[in-house]
Amino acid sequence: MKGPLLERAASLAALLLLWELASRIGPWPHYLFPGPVAVARSLGTMIADGRLGAAVVRSLGRLGQGYVLSALVGVPLGIANARLRWMRSTVKPLVLGLQALPSICWLPLALLWFGLSEQAIVFVVVMGSLLAIAISTEDGVAAIDPLLLRASGVLGVRGPRFYLGVLLPGALPGIVTGLKLGWSFAWRALMAGELLFVAGGLGQLLQAGRELLDVPQVMAVMIAIVAVGSVVDQVLFRLVEVKIRRRWGLTEAV
Repeated sequence: MKGPLLERAASLAALLLLWELASRIGPWPHYLFPGPVAVARSLGTMIADGRLGAAVVRSLGRLGQGYVLSALVGVPLGIANARLRWMRSTVKPLVLGLQALPSICWLPLALLWFGLSEQAIVFVVVMGSLLAIAISTEDGVAAIDPLLLRASGVLGVRGPRFYLGVLLPGALPGIVTGLKLGWSFAWRALMAGELLFVAGGLGQLLQAGRELLDVPQVMAVMIAIVAVGSVVDQVLFRLVEVKIRRRWGLTEAV
């Protein structure tokens, strides 16, 4: 265990050293490409004066609203697309087509519909994650063993008992994958929306750094965005995914 940790620490130290050297002898002026010390100092300043914490809370609040809405709509939509023939022929092609549309393209429409408001950004977040959740949920339902569905039908398990006791548990690995993908898309959509629409949050902090030519602040906020996204993705969703895979026998229990 110590070996990999030492290797990671050595690699990180080497990268930071290269970064510092590049900032001092690279082609860009030092104020346009600051080293890790200047970026860490800016990060510490924003943490100390509360700007970074307030921005993270603001961004996560918006993300939470949009993400919960996406899950509440996306999971039933995916199940309906998998179970209902008319949905597969009418709604599914629309979902697949809209999935190719970058989420930030929804922002002009959101501004026309909701104005310069919180709802506009939440709408962009919803459209950024809803379709990924729906598609993965549909794949999860399609991957359920047909024998399980047939046996539940023979035993007379229907209605809410079927959906809550058979279908949802069987599709859970696919649903969790969709929720993980949805989180990733929602996070990106939120950052894009906050960059274009100044309304607080990490995106606004990033934009403020650009307007003030404060490159250390820009890089520090970028590091914070990566850190928050990685913590949620690698810690929360990873733990849930591993537990579900073990529960369903898709990986070896430790």
